[in-house]
Amino acid sequence: MSINFNSLTEEQKDKFKKLANLQQSFEFLMAQIRQTEIDQSTTNVAIEELEKISPEEVVYKSIGGILVKSKKNTMLDEKKSLKVTLEMRLKTLEQKKTRLESQIKTLNNSLQSDLQNKNL
Repeated sequence: MSINFNSLTEEQKDKFKKLANLQQSFEFLMAQIRQTEIDQSTTNVAIEELEKISPEEVVYKSIGGILVKSKKNTMLDEKKSLKVTLEMRLKTLEQKKTRLESQIKTLNNSLQSDLQNKNL
């Protein structure tokens, strides 16, 4: 079914624009979720590796493209703190995703209803 946009009301055109914006926001949000999951996975691996080594071993962390000597326990604490932050961020992003999905579904249903009523 093709839609003649010229025959739509301003309200319907606005709904289409809003739907397109919501879908674009959803795609951006999904990219953020994927990146946060990657960061979370990397952080978990770093924590596992740090927990395996003895406190006397030398560890380095990357800061702005250079490696700096650090203490195992300090780095482990930083990674654990980052893990908590990433978990909270992922939870927030998932909540936003749920809200966006609901808004998209509602708007899509509204548009479908408008178009079906127009064709009657």
